[in-house]
Amino acid sequence: MSSSTPAPGIDAIADAAPVSLCAREPFVPADRLVAEMVPPPRFDSVRFGTYIPDPNQPSQTEAVGVLEGFAGGLGGAHAVGSARRGFLGFGRAKAPRTPAGPRGVYLDGGYGVGKTHLLASLWHATPAEPALKAFGTFVELTNLVGALGFQQTVSTLSGHRLLCIDEFELDDPGDTVLVSTLLGKLVDAGVALAATSNTLPGKLGEGRFAAADFLREIQGLSAHFRALRIDGEDYRHRGLPEAPAPYSDEQVTKAAYATPGASLDDFPHLLDHLAKVHPSRYGALTDGLKAVCLTDVRPIPDQSTALRLVVLADRLYDREVPVLASGLPFDQLFSEEMLNGGYRKKYFRAISRLTALARDAQRLVDPR
Repeated sequence: MSSSTPAPGIDAIADAAPVSLCAREPFVPADRLVAEMVPPPRFDSVRFGTYIPDPNQPSQTEAVGVLEGFAGGLGGAHAVGSARRGFLGFGRAKAPRTPAGPRGVYLDGGYGVGKTHLLASLWHATPAEPALKAFGTFVELTNLVGALGFQQTVSTLSGHRLLCIDEFELDDPGDTVLVSTLLGKLVDAGVALAATSNTLPGKLGEGRFAAADFLREIQGLSAHFRALRIDGEDYRHRGLPEAPAPYSDEQVTKAAYATPGASLDDFPHLLDHLAKVHPSRYGALTDGLKAVCLTDVRPIPDQSTALRLVVLADRLYDREVPVLASGLPFDQLFSEEMLNGGYRKKYFRAISRLTALARDAQRLVDPR
Protein backbone atom coordinates (compact mmCIF):
# COMPACT_ATOMS: atom_id res chain seq x y z
CA MET A 1 0.00 0.00 0.00
CA SER A 2 3.07 2.28 -0.16
CA SER A 3 3.88 4.49 -3.08
CA SER A 4 6.50 2.90 -5.29
CA THR A 5 8.42 6.10 -6.07
CA PRO A 6 9.06 9.31 -4.16
CA ALA A 7 7.22 12.48 -5.02
CA PRO A 8 9.04 14.73 -7.50
CA GLY A 9 11.97 16.51 -5.89
CA ILE A 10 11.81 14.41 -2.72
CA ASP A 11 14.54 11.98 -1.76
CA ALA A 12 13.42 8.66 -0.29
CA ILE A 13 14.81 9.30 3.20
CA ALA A 14 12.72 6.67 5.01
CA ASP A 15 13.07 2.95 4.43
CA ALA A 16 9.80 3.01 2.44
CA ALA A 17 7.67 5.70 0.87
CA PRO A 18 4.67 6.79 2.96
CA VAL A 19 1.47 4.81 2.71
CA SER A 20 -1.74 6.32 1.41
CA LEU A 21 -4.90 6.07 3.47
CA CYS A 22 -6.79 6.27 0.18
CA ALA A 23 -5.26 2.93 -0.80
CA ARG A 24 -6.57 1.21 2.32
CA GLU A 25 -9.93 -0.55 2.42
CA PRO A 26 -9.81 -2.52 5.68
CA PHE A 27 -12.12 -5.39 6.56
CA VAL A 28 -12.99 -5.62 10.25
CA PRO A 29 -14.58 -8.87 11.47
CA ALA A 30 -17.24 -8.61 14.17
CA ASP A 31 -15.09 -10.41 16.75
CA ARG A 32 -12.45 -7.68 16.42
CA LEU A 33 -15.07 -5.03 17.16
CA VAL A 34 -15.90 -6.84 20.42
CA ALA A 35 -12.28 -7.52 21.38
CA GLU A 36 -11.34 -3.87 20.84
CA MET A 37 -13.96 -2.54 23.26
CA VAL A 38 -11.29 -1.46 25.74
CA PRO A 39 -9.85 2.02 26.48
CA PRO A 40 -7.79 3.21 23.48
CA PRO A 41 -3.98 3.47 23.69
CA ARG A 42 -4.07 7.13 24.75
CA PHE A 43 -6.02 6.12 27.87
CA ASP A 44 -4.50 2.72 28.55
CA SER A 45 -2.43 3.92 31.52
CA VAL A 46 -4.70 6.59 32.98
CA ARG A 47 -6.07 6.18 36.49
CA PHE A 48 -7.99 8.34 38.95
CA GLY A 49 -4.66 9.17 40.56
CA THR A 50 -3.29 10.58 37.30
CA TYR A 51 -6.24 12.93 36.80
CA ILE A 52 -5.24 16.43 37.88
CA PRO A 53 -8.36 18.42 38.85
CA ASP A 54 -8.34 22.14 38.20
CA PRO A 55 -8.31 23.71 41.70
CA ASN A 56 -10.70 26.37 40.42
CA GLN A 57 -13.25 23.74 39.38
CA PRO A 58 -14.52 21.80 42.44
CA SER A 59 -16.83 19.72 40.23
CA GLN A 60 -13.76 17.92 38.87
CA THR A 61 -12.62 16.78 42.33
CA GLU A 62 -16.20 15.81 43.19
CA ALA A 63 -16.48 13.69 40.04
CA VAL A 64 -13.36 11.71 40.96
CA GLY A 65 -14.81 10.87 44.37
CA VAL A 66 -18.19 9.83 42.97
CA LEU A 67 -16.61 7.62 40.31
CA GLU A 68 -14.24 5.96 42.78
CA GLY A 69 -17.25 5.07 44.89
CA PHE A 70 -19.14 3.89 41.83
CA ALA A 71 -16.26 1.56 40.85
CA GLY A 72 -16.04 0.24 44.39
CA GLY A 73 -19.71 -0.73 44.25
CA LEU A 74 -19.20 -2.95 41.23
CA GLY A 75 -17.49 -5.81 43.06
CA GLY A 76 -18.88 -9.31 43.33
CA ALA A 77 -19.91 -11.90 40.78
CA HIS A 78 -22.20 -11.09 37.90
CA ALA A 79 -24.79 -13.78 38.40
CA VAL A 80 -25.96 -14.23 34.82
CA GLY A 81 -29.32 -15.88 34.73
CA SER A 82 -30.03 -15.23 38.41
CA ALA A 83 -32.95 -13.32 39.84
CA ARG A 84 -33.13 -9.62 39.23
CA ARG A 85 -30.21 -7.83 40.85
CA GLY A 86 -29.99 -4.77 43.04
CA PHE A 87 -28.69 -1.26 42.38
CA LEU A 88 -25.99 -1.08 39.69
CA GLY A 89 -27.02 -4.62 38.69
CA PHE A 90 -24.86 -6.50 41.19
CA GLY A 91 -25.58 -8.30 44.42
CA ARG A 92 -28.85 -10.12 44.95
CA ALA A 93 -32.13 -8.27 45.05
CA LYS A 94 -32.83 -9.46 48.59
CA ALA A 95 -29.75 -7.57 49.84
CA PRO A 96 -29.36 -4.43 47.74
CA ARG A 97 -26.31 -2.26 48.34
CA THR A 98 -28.18 1.01 47.89
CA PRO A 99 -31.72 2.24 47.27
CA ALA A 100 -33.24 1.86 43.84
CA GLY A 101 -32.30 4.58 41.40
CA PRO A 102 -30.20 5.24 38.30
CA ARG A 103 -27.87 2.39 37.43
CA GLY A 104 -25.30 4.50 35.69
CA VAL A 105 -23.29 7.70 35.78
CA TYR A 106 -23.28 10.29 33.04
CA LEU A 107 -20.38 12.73 32.79
CA ASP A 108 -21.53 15.99 31.22
CA GLY A 109 -19.06 18.75 30.41
CA GLY A 110 -17.25 20.75 27.78
CA TYR A 111 -14.34 19.75 25.57
CA GLY A 112 -11.07 18.76 27.16
CA VAL A 113 -12.14 18.71 30.82
CA GLY A 114 -10.98 15.10 31.16
CA LYS A 115 -14.25 13.18 30.81
CA THR A 116 -12.69 10.37 28.75
CA HIS A 117 -9.77 10.19 31.21
CA LEU A 118 -12.26 9.68 34.05
CA LEU A 119 -14.33 7.17 32.08
CA ALA A 120 -11.24 5.10 31.27
CA SER A 121 -10.13 5.35 34.91
CA LEU A 122 -13.50 3.95 35.95
CA TRP A 123 -13.02 1.04 33.54
CA HIS A 124 -9.56 0.31 34.98
CA ALA A 125 -10.76 0.66 38.59
CA THR A 126 -13.75 -1.65 38.26
CA PRO A 127 -12.86 -4.98 39.93
CA ALA A 128 -13.60 -7.32 37.05
CA GLU A 129 -11.69 -9.12 34.34
CA PRO A 130 -11.24 -7.07 31.14
CA ALA A 131 -13.52 -9.50 29.29
CA LEU A 132 -16.34 -8.47 31.65
CA LYS A 133 -15.95 -4.74 30.94
CA ALA A 134 -16.61 -2.94 27.67
CA PHE A 135 -15.44 0.52 26.60
CA GLY A 136 -16.28 2.22 23.33
CA THR A 137 -17.62 5.37 21.75
CA PHE A 138 -21.30 5.75 21.00
CA VAL A 139 -20.52 5.30 17.31
CA GLU A 140 -18.60 2.09 18.02
CA LEU A 141 -21.55 0.76 20.05
CA THR A 142 -24.03 1.37 17.24
CA ASN A 143 -21.53 -0.13 14.79
CA LEU A 144 -21.36 -3.23 16.97
CA VAL A 145 -25.13 -3.59 16.74
CA GLY A 146 -24.85 -3.28 12.98
CA ALA A 147 -22.19 -5.97 12.82
CA LEU A 148 -23.66 -8.48 15.29
CA GLY A 149 -27.36 -7.73 15.11
CA PHE A 150 -29.43 -6.46 18.01
CA GLN A 151 -30.12 -9.74 19.80
CA GLN A 152 -26.52 -10.94 19.55
CA THR A 153 -25.28 -7.61 20.89
CA VAL A 154 -27.61 -7.91 23.88
CA SER A 155 -26.43 -11.47 24.47
CA THR A 156 -22.75 -10.50 24.14
CA LEU A 157 -22.90 -7.54 26.51
CA SER A 158 -25.39 -8.89 29.06
CA GLY A 159 -22.70 -10.82 30.89
CA HIS A 160 -20.59 -7.71 31.41
CA ARG A 161 -20.09 -5.95 34.71
CA LEU A 162 -19.77 -2.49 33.13
CA LEU A 163 -20.40 -0.78 29.81
CA CYS A 164 -18.61 2.56 29.27
CA ILE A 165 -19.89 4.72 26.40
CA ASP A 166 -17.75 7.68 25.38
CA GLU A 167 -19.13 10.63 23.39
CA PHE A 168 -22.78 9.70 23.88
CA GLU A 169 -24.80 11.48 21.21
CA LEU A 170 -28.09 10.92 19.44
CA ASP A 171 -27.96 11.92 15.79
CA ASP A 172 -31.26 10.56 14.50
CA PRO A 173 -34.51 8.94 15.62
CA GLY A 174 -33.28 5.46 14.71
CA ASP A 175 -30.35 5.78 17.11
CA THR A 176 -32.69 7.00 19.84
CA VAL A 177 -34.99 3.99 19.68
CA LEU A 178 -32.13 1.52 19.17
CA VAL A 179 -30.00 2.72 22.08
CA SER A 180 -32.95 3.22 24.40
CA THR A 181 -34.03 -0.38 23.86
CA LEU A 182 -30.49 -1.77 24.07
CA LEU A 183 -29.55 -0.01 27.29
CA GLY A 184 -32.87 -0.92 28.87
CA LYS A 185 -32.23 -4.60 28.22
CA LEU A 186 -28.65 -4.37 29.50
CA VAL A 187 -29.73 -2.63 32.69
CA ASP A 188 -32.36 -5.33 33.23
CA ALA A 189 -29.56 -7.91 32.81
CA GLY A 190 -27.55 -6.22 35.57
CA VAL A 191 -25.02 -4.27 33.52
CA ALA A 192 -23.83 -0.98 35.06
CA LEU A 193 -23.54 1.96 32.69
CA ALA A 194 -21.22 4.95 32.44
CA ALA A 195 -21.19 7.55 29.69
CA THR A 196 -19.65 10.87 28.70
CA SER A 197 -21.20 13.59 26.59
CA ASN A 198 -21.27 17.31 25.96
CA THR A 199 -25.07 17.25 26.31
CA LEU A 200 -27.23 16.50 29.33
CA PRO A 201 -29.18 13.24 28.85
CA GLY A 202 -32.53 15.01 28.80
CA LYS A 203 -31.32 17.29 26.00
CA LEU A 204 -29.96 14.61 23.64
CA GLY A 205 -31.04 15.01 20.05
CA GLU A 206 -31.87 18.71 20.29
CA GLY A 207 -31.11 20.56 17.08
CA ARG A 208 -30.58 17.33 15.13
CA PHE A 209 -34.08 15.88 14.72
CA ALA A 210 -37.57 16.32 16.17
CA ALA A 211 -36.49 15.22 19.64
CA ALA A 212 -39.88 16.10 21.10
CA ASP A 213 -41.42 13.27 19.07
CA PHE A 214 -39.11 10.81 20.83
CA LEU A 215 -39.36 12.35 24.28
CA ARG A 216 -40.35 9.09 25.97
CA GLU A 217 -37.30 7.27 24.64
CA ILE A 218 -35.00 10.15 25.62
CA GLN A 219 -36.52 10.34 29.09
CA GLY A 220 -36.10 6.57 29.39
CA LEU A 221 -32.40 6.93 28.57
CA SER A 222 -32.03 9.77 31.06
CA ALA A 223 -33.59 7.67 33.83
CA HIS A 224 -30.71 5.18 33.63
CA PHE A 225 -28.11 7.76 34.67
CA ARG A 226 -27.08 10.05 37.48
CA ALA A 227 -25.67 13.12 35.75
CA LEU A 228 -22.38 14.59 36.95
CA ARG A 229 -21.48 18.04 35.63
CA ILE A 230 -17.73 18.58 35.09
CA ASP A 231 -16.81 22.21 34.60
CA GLY A 232 -13.54 23.60 33.31
CA GLU A 233 -11.60 24.81 30.30
CA ASP A 234 -10.15 22.58 27.61
CA TYR A 235 -6.98 21.15 29.17
CA ARG A 236 -5.54 20.65 25.68
CA HIS A 237 -5.30 24.44 25.42
CA ARG A 238 -4.59 25.18 29.10
CA GLY A 239 -1.19 26.87 29.34
CA LEU A 240 -0.21 25.79 25.83
CA PRO A 241 0.63 27.91 22.78
CA GLU A 242 -1.90 28.51 20.04
CA ALA A 243 -2.33 25.86 17.37
CA PRO A 244 0.64 25.80 15.00
CA ALA A 245 0.19 27.39 11.60
CA PRO A 246 -0.07 24.92 8.71
CA TYR A 247 3.13 24.01 6.90
CA SER A 248 3.84 24.15 3.17
CA ASP A 249 3.08 21.21 0.88
CA GLU A 250 6.82 20.70 0.47
CA GLN A 251 7.43 20.56 4.23
CA VAL A 252 4.59 18.10 4.77
CA THR A 253 5.70 15.86 1.91
CA LYS A 254 9.33 15.90 3.01
CA ALA A 255 8.34 15.02 6.58
CA ALA A 256 6.14 12.15 5.35
CA TYR A 257 9.04 10.62 3.43
CA ALA A 258 11.39 11.14 6.38
CA THR A 259 9.07 9.50 8.92
CA PRO A 260 8.82 5.68 8.94
CA GLY A 261 5.20 4.61 9.28
CA ALA A 262 3.75 7.90 8.03
CA SER A 263 0.90 8.29 5.58
CA LEU A 264 0.64 11.02 2.94
CA ASP A 265 -2.62 12.05 1.30
CA ASP A 266 -4.23 14.97 -0.45
CA PHE A 267 -6.98 16.13 1.92
CA PRO A 268 -9.83 16.39 -0.62
CA HIS A 269 -9.01 12.91 -1.92
CA LEU A 270 -9.01 11.53 1.63
CA LEU A 271 -12.45 13.02 2.27
CA ASP A 272 -13.73 11.29 -0.87
CA HIS A 273 -12.21 7.99 0.28
CA LEU A 274 -13.81 8.20 3.73
CA ALA A 275 -17.21 8.10 2.01
CA LYS A 276 -16.31 4.61 0.70
CA VAL A 277 -15.23 3.18 4.08
CA HIS A 278 -17.70 2.50 6.89
CA PRO A 279 -16.89 4.57 9.99
CA SER A 280 -16.60 1.35 12.03
CA ARG A 281 -13.43 0.67 10.00
CA TYR A 282 -11.72 4.02 10.56
CA GLY A 283 -9.74 2.57 13.45
CA ALA A 284 -8.42 -0.20 11.22
CA LEU A 285 -7.75 2.40 8.53
CA THR A 286 -5.13 3.91 10.85
CA ASP A 287 -3.51 0.62 11.92
CA GLY A 288 0.25 0.90 12.26
CA LEU A 289 0.46 4.60 11.46
CA LYS A 290 3.06 6.75 13.23
CA ALA A 291 1.91 10.00 11.63
CA VAL A 292 -0.72 11.30 9.21
CA CYS A 293 0.46 13.90 6.69
CA LEU A 294 -2.14 15.88 4.73
CA THR A 295 -1.71 18.40 1.94
CA ASP A 296 -4.19 21.03 0.75
CA VAL A 297 -6.50 21.09 3.77
CA ARG A 298 -9.68 22.91 2.76
CA PRO A 299 -13.06 23.72 4.33
CA ILE A 300 -15.40 20.72 4.63
CA PRO A 301 -17.97 20.91 1.83
CA ASP A 302 -21.00 19.35 3.52
CA GLN A 303 -22.37 17.91 6.75
CA SER A 304 -22.02 14.21 5.86
CA THR A 305 -18.35 14.69 5.02
CA ALA A 306 -17.84 16.70 8.22
CA LEU A 307 -19.32 13.95 10.41
CA ARG A 308 -17.07 11.34 8.81
CA LEU A 309 -14.03 13.51 9.52
CA VAL A 310 -15.13 13.81 13.15
CA VAL A 311 -14.99 10.01 13.50
CA LEU A 312 -11.55 9.86 11.89
CA ALA A 313 -10.29 12.63 14.19
CA ASP A 314 -11.52 10.66 17.21
CA ARG A 315 -9.74 7.49 16.10
CA LEU A 316 -6.49 9.37 15.42
CA TYR A 317 -6.68 11.10 18.78
CA ASP A 318 -7.38 7.84 20.60
CA ARG A 319 -4.32 6.31 18.98
CA GLU A 320 -2.11 9.37 19.54
CA VAL A 321 -1.28 9.71 15.82
CA PRO A 322 0.16 13.19 15.10
CA VAL A 323 -1.32 15.06 12.13
CA LEU A 324 0.87 17.32 9.97
CA ALA A 325 -0.95 19.45 7.43
CA SER A 326 -0.68 22.17 4.83
CA GLY A 327 -3.48 24.44 3.68
CA LEU A 328 -6.00 25.94 6.11
CA PRO A 329 -5.61 25.61 9.89
CA PHE A 330 -7.94 23.12 11.54
CA ASP A 331 -10.06 25.78 13.22
CA GLN A 332 -11.24 26.82 9.74
CA LEU A 333 -12.42 23.36 8.65
CA PHE A 334 -16.09 23.87 9.47
CA SER A 335 -18.35 26.65 8.25
CA GLU A 336 -20.09 29.08 10.58
CA GLU A 337 -23.37 27.36 9.73
CA MET A 338 -21.95 24.01 10.86
CA LEU A 339 -20.48 25.48 14.05
CA ASN A 340 -23.86 27.00 14.92
CA GLY A 341 -25.92 23.92 14.02
CA GLY A 342 -27.02 20.78 15.81
CA TYR A 343 -23.66 19.02 15.43
CA ARG A 344 -21.59 21.95 16.67
CA LYS A 345 -20.33 20.06 19.74
CA LYS A 346 -18.92 17.31 17.56
CA TYR A 347 -17.16 19.84 15.36
CA PHE A 348 -15.64 21.74 18.27
CA ARG A 349 -14.39 18.44 19.70
CA ALA A 350 -12.79 17.57 16.36
CA ILE A 351 -11.10 20.98 16.19
CA SER A 352 -9.79 20.58 19.72
CA ARG A 353 -8.41 17.11 19.06
CA LEU A 354 -6.92 17.86 15.64
CA THR A 355 -5.25 20.94 17.11
CA ALA A 356 -3.66 18.81 19.82
CA LEU A 357 -2.45 16.32 17.20
CA ALA A 358 -1.09 19.18 15.07
CA ARG A 359 1.00 20.29 18.04
CA ASP A 360 2.29 16.74 18.42
CA ALA A 361 3.28 16.78 14.73
CA GLN A 362 5.56 19.82 15.03
CA ARG A 363 8.46 17.54 15.94
CA LEU A 364 8.22 15.95 12.48
CA VAL A 365 9.37 19.23 10.95
CA ASP A 366 11.40 20.64 13.83
CA PRO A 367 12.67 17.82 16.11
CA ARG A 368 14.17 20.23 18.65
